[in-house]
Amino acid sequence: MMQERRRLAIARVKGIREESRLEPPFTRYFQSVAEFLLMVEENRQQLEKGLLRQASLEELKARNEELYRDVLPEYYTESYGNPKTARERLGEGYGQILSALYAEERSLIVYSYAGAMSACVIRLELFLLFYTAFLEAAEEGGLPEVDRLKEIYYWFACDYAEALLEDAVSRQFEPEGNYVKELLEESDLSDLRYLYRYGEYVTHNEHRLASYMNALPEETVALMADTYTEGYRKGFEVARKDLSRKKTVNIIYALGMERMVKKAMENFRAMGLTAIPYPAPVSFMGGRKLYKNGISGAVANRQFEYDHEYDLALYLDARYCARKLDAYKAVLEKYREQTSLMGGPAVIEKFGEPGFVPEQSDANLRLDEQGQKCFVEYQSAARTLLNRYVKGEERSFTIIAFPVPAIGEKFEDVFEETIRLNTLDYELYKRCQQAIIDVLDGAAYVRIRGAGKNRTDLKVALPPLADPGSQTNFENCVADVNIPVGEVFTSPKLEGTKGVLHVPEIFLQGLEYLDLELVFEDGCIVSYGCANFESKEEGRKLIRENLLHNHDTLPMGEFAIGTNTTAYMAAKRLQIADVLPILIAEKMGPHFAIGDTCFSREEEVETFNPDGKKMMAKENAFSAQRKTDSGKAYFNCHTDITIPYNELEAIVAVDAGGGRTPIILNGRFVVPGSEELNKPFDE
Repeated sequence: MMQERRRLAIARVKGIREESRLEPPFTRYFQSVAEFLLMVEENRQQLEKGLLRQASLEELKARNEELYRDVLPEYYTESYGNPKTARERLGEGYGQILSALYAEERSLIVYSYAGAMSACVIRLELFLLFYTAFLEAAEEGGLPEVDRLKEIYYWFACDYAEALLEDAVSRQFEPEGNYVKELLEESDLSDLRYLYRYGEYVTHNEHRLASYMNALPEETVALMADTYTEGYRKGFEVARKDLSRKKTVNIIYALGMERMVKKAMENFRAMGLTAIPYPAPVSFMGGRKLYKNGISGAVANRQFEYDHEYDLALYLDARYCARKLDAYKAVLEKYREQTSLMGGPAVIEKFGEPGFVPEQSDANLRLDEQGQKCFVEYQSAARTLLNRYVKGEERSFTIIAFPVPAIGEKFEDVFEETIRLNTLDYELYKRCQQAIIDVLDGAAYVRIRGAGKNRTDLKVALPPLADPGSQTNFENCVADVNIPVGEVFTSPKLEGTKGVLHVPEIFLQGLEYLDLELVFEDGCIVSYGCANFESKEEGRKLIRENLLHNHDTLPMGEFAIGTNTTAYMAAKRLQIADVLPILIAEKMGPHFAIGDTCFSREEEVETFNPDGKKMMAKENAFSAQRKTDSGKAYFNCHTDITIPYNELEAIVAVDAGGGRTPIILNGRFVVPGSEELNKPFDE
């Protein structure tokens, strides 16, 4: 049946290419999108016949470039994928909606490589629904009402809510039929043509990374994979969770890292785990975001991703969210067994790509106040629902990061240095960090002050310990779930936590923020701003959407002191501090997470430091509501913001009597027992 629907849809799209039954601007739009869809269909047929397996590397490069050309930066001003351009050509309302439609249709590129026939067919039919609406209006001498077009989008999203969610859930939890898993198992990685089997955009960056990985000695690749998979195993061990109850693990990586990934899959298999590669969402309806959460290639144009991140504004309302939650519950129930066997994600992050400062446009679709409220409520309810099937007290994770060639001429030096950082002395950091924790556990609050251009002045309150002999407020974090080593962290007491957090320049999830400032009262953000744009309001909008995730405020969910001075000095020596991922950057000074605590939805799970002390600071005033009002307990986000050592005047622990014990002064550790952390500064 689906084959027949596809045949009929493609036949109709071919007809549109030849028709001129609409006003010229709209005829040009529908013909242009029809041409794109037919190009994707021709490519799909080549895939189905196996002809692309025989194509040369140069032929595959050319085909990949052709599929993505329209949204590349150099062509974007002429693309219907650009909401501003579409509005200029098609008019207010029509331009934004039809730009969103085209952006959604572009997901067919990856879906066709994945063999996801249903996902392709329903989007072809969505395109035809819009064309039909314009034809019907043209017969009456006009254009369809904008609200009518929004209605088409709305009912499509509602009608296919379950299908869209099943696509996402099956890719995450079902090992059978996973096209990336099959690709990894079948491919000869020495033949770089395999990079084009994903359907993702591929550049010189992915080519060079894959070539570099292929040239590494086997023992180096094994060390990288072992560090990654052992961190995952240790995560279960340290948290006293039973790994033997789990049968699957999600793996996430950037194209080019496949040689390490294949070795890691062998390691996981030896642990009794089947690795399920998790591709990043490619559909904006399916959760595609600027920050790629899943396996992905190069981003063809980050401005395009940013412009369409909130296309769901076309159909998001309370009724749709209720429908989607019902559908999500049905899908999770269908995959109940698979979700119960999932151990959690093992992530290989990439870093080194230049930061991105988006251009703002009033043509972009954005959520209004009511839409933001619906979005936040849905996210919270969906996360709570998922936690019933993938229980926090049973799962774990691990994250490790490696550079990509886009980092520049020093790529190979940075890669080698990153391997060294990921395998630093576990015992050394454990000892030094314990000395710091012993001081912090005697504090009522911690005072943090910035230096130079950094205007930070914060007081972070800590909960009292009933039995300091057996309890602790700070976790001694070494190399398990969070690689590399190097931090002690806690969930602050919100009451009494106040002040200004400021960083002159920082990159967070691919976006650059200039003069980022957050002001806290009783642990919650009361005002915020940045200097990215001339308009302060545009800066606030950027922060609200991408750091506050459309919440009115967020609490300080974590306070931590990074201790990895080796990473800090390596970053200075190699001049890469501005492109490091937060995973490494957070270890290079104090950091503060806005959103949920590190123990979100795992507050009841007992955890202990290596010295045997029980971790007590696992919740705050918000998460304490989890049993009475779960909708107010969690924010479903956690973003770390780091102050580097060179921007730090002091971190001082202050006890209940006002006694002050410095932890860091002028960027150097001063707690007895932590002096070895200063060696990299001197070397």
